[in-house]
Amino acid sequence: MFTGFPEGTDQFFLDIRFHNNADFFHSNIERYRKEVQAPFYALIEDLVPSLLDIDSQMETRPHKILSRLRRDIRFTKDKTPYRDHLWTYFHRAAEPKEASVGFWFEYGPGRLAWGMGCWGDNRPLMDRMRRYLAANPSYYSGLIHGCGLAQKHLVLQADLWKRMQIPPNIPADLEAWYRIRNFGIVQSFPDLREAADRSLFLHIRSDFQTMAPLYRMLRGMQDELDTEALNAQKNMEETV
Repeated sequence: MFTGFPEGTDQFFLDIRFHNNADFFHSNIERYRKEVQAPFYALIEDLVPSLLDIDSQMETRPHKILSRLRRDIRFTKDKTPYRDHLWTYFHRAAEPKEASVGFWFEYGPGRLAWGMGCWGDNRPLMDRMRRYLAANPSYYSGLIHGCGLAQKHLVLQADLWKRMQIPPNIPADLEAWYRIRNFGIVQSFPDLREAADRSLFLHIRSDFQTMAPLYRMLRGMQDELDTEALNAQKNMEETV
């Protein structure tokens, strides 16, 4: 059961920040497993039942959900081998992470965040959402605002298409949603003090449940796209 991140979690991250090399990590691997990996795994395991209620096909294995401490430095100027924070990303099992829809959580020294959204750009999904918004703006306005995001300090953070033409039937409260390029709905008022006890799990679980209708909306649209792509592939194979 998750009871909070101990002081040793932050201390390990601070130590690896200033001793960012393989020798330090391997000589402190048991510290990592006890002070970092174990509380992250406990949080993941506690969140799994609620996430499976949201989507029964969600990936639930902690080693698949938790990011690696070691960074992939092949294509980056920053060659430091280890991170000083970690994150979790819950999405459909066996689905590529890139452009997928999911829930995430991130923690490190002075760093606490969680939310829901797409991992990177997903133009087909955003185009599909635009089509639905234009077809029935009142329904989707009610769905989006009916979740009560503002009351939970959950806010839309998005990269927007600046010159995109907005249909005249799109109300002002949906304009930002219509112009989304990529996005996340994030907790804008995380309290770092919560990280030390179980209240953090309760807060994250509550926020994930609040965002669940929006996840299901996007997931349903993505499922349509996946089905259409599969049918197109089958039709192509049948004509060959």
